[in-house]
Amino acid sequence: MILVTGVSGALGRLVLQGLSARDGTEVVAGTRRGDGTTARRVDFDDPGSLPTGFAGVDVLVMISAGYAEDDVVLARHGAVADAAAAAGVRQVIYTSLAGSGGCTTLALPHRWTEARLAAGPFATTVLRNGLYAELLGALSAGAAEEAAGTGVFSAAFGTGRMSVVARQDLADVTVRVAAEADAALASGGPGWHAGRTYELEGVTALGGEEVAGLLGERYGRPVAYRPLSLSDARAALAGQGLADYQVAHTLSLLSNTGAGFLRARRSDLAELLDGAPRPVDDLVVSAAHNA
Repeated sequence: MILVTGVSGALGRLVLQGLSARDGTEVVAGTRRGDGTTARRVDFDDPGSLPTGFAGVDVLVMISAGYAEDDVVLARHGAVADAAAAAGVRQVIYTSLAGSGGCTTLALPHRWTEARLAAGPFATTVLRNGLYAELLGALSAGAAEEAAGTGVFSAAFGTGRMSVVARQDLADVTVRVAAEADAALASGGPGWHAGRTYELEGVTALGGEEVAGLLGERYGRPVAYRPLSLSDARAALAGQGLADYQVAHTLSLLSNTGAGFLRARRSDLAELLDGAPRPVDDLVVSAAHNA
């Protein structure tokens, strides 16, 4: 049996839907407020909920819970590792962060969790997910609205680019890996995904110039890109009501983009998809207008 955590979130929901559509795959949902019928209660902030939540689970798809300060995330993920070991989970599949994001502030809890899971008594598979195309769109949202009127897209991307991937592609890979791991365990072995780390970087890299071009296509007139400083970006973020860690993560992503670190060097994505990676241009533009 497979359990998917965090199914109230966008990625977890897509993974659950994909696994549920596969004939012969037994999958259950886990959420913070699970009712025990449609979903099990799996609350990373309440370790007491985890033993019952993980009972009878062979494959645990652990959707990372990174929306907090690092110490909170480490406590959450450590509790999951302990509970999975105690419940006899046989394989944990963890959605981590792509290698290109190793210099960002988002990386620390992911790399810690990878090491923590590797020390457990279960097999592990690490899916190092690339940054969502939808994330780049969200980072561009306010500036995209202004560009509609001014013809100028002002953002703190510098001259760098960010490799981005469709969330659905990451969900599809997770579904495949989880289903194949479950089938392998049912046949008596952990399968070839056990002990593997996959880099699921996007194959398309976009920066300020490219986003401006996409916006121009949408508006039917040229849009110019004007780089903003990180100081200007910080000032803009300060008025949006974000938590301190959200501001820090956002600035880190912008800084790493400008430095050229978020452009992927290699990716296992195409090898694990049934077809070519999805185009990302429309996802970026749509997210920029719906964030």
